[in-house]
Amino acid sequence: MRKLPLAAVVFLGALSAALLISGWSAPAAGAALPSGPYGTLIQYGRDLIERTPQLMPGNVGAAMSCEACHNAAGTRAHAGSLVGLYAEFPQWNPRAKRFISLQDRIAECFLYSENGRPPAYTSREMEAITAYIAWLSNGRPVGRRVVGYGLEKFTPPHPADPQHGAQVYAQRCETCHGADGAGRNGAFPPLWGTRSFNDGAGMSHVPMMAGFVRYAMPYGAKPNTLTPQEAYDVAAFVLSHPRPHFDGARAVGFPPIPAKDF
Repeated sequence: MRKLPLAAVVFLGALSAALLISGWSAPAAGAALPSGPYGTLIQYGRDLIERTPQLMPGNVGAAMSCEACHNAAGTRAHAGSLVGLYAEFPQWNPRAKRFISLQDRIAECFLYSENGRPPAYTSREMEAITAYIAWLSNGRPVGRRVVGYGLEKFTPPHPADPQHGAQVYAQRCETCHGADGAGRNGAFPPLWGTRSFNDGAGMSHVPMMAGFVRYAMPYGAKPNTLTPQEAYDVAAFVLSHPRPHFDGARAVGFPPIPAKDF
């Protein structure tokens, strides 16, 4: 993987800091990118979010892009929005039992949701994804959540019913994701089976999937098209199917880099 020269990395970091200090606002989806190498890096980051399996086949085990969980390249509210995420790090991670960086969080996505392996932190891919998220978050104050960040938590009227969820899936989800849950034509991700996210991913928990489904599904529909009960039931149905198991004992390492690159 090609790396940016150290001088370019320093320049990009300084530019990001300057934009934050100046109060430059986070752009809307489709807004013009900055010119020069910074804009090129940001565009590559967005491309990676939208076409992860095609551009990073060696890092992805699931047949799904980052956009599957971060709709509209991470710009849609309550559907995995990445706007403001940059200002959330470093943050305490209960699962890792340590403070993690944004790069650590991106690595988690590749290990769990993509059922693959993370790119090296010094790779152009990791730099591009980080730069894109930083660009979306420019002007956002540290420590203050952006409206639409994360998934909305809610409680259904009754316990989740996967049998009713099967009916909801057949009526509202099967057209895109298939009766076998394997997705369709590479445009819609598999929801279970060997090419889906593994059982360690956040989406493998019914409340999290239900929160995403309620605001982002069916695809192209308005938020809250499904009732809270329907969202919980269909999430329980989807997660009742087998998927890859996360191997927490698997070693993860990156190639060493020369000291002169620091």
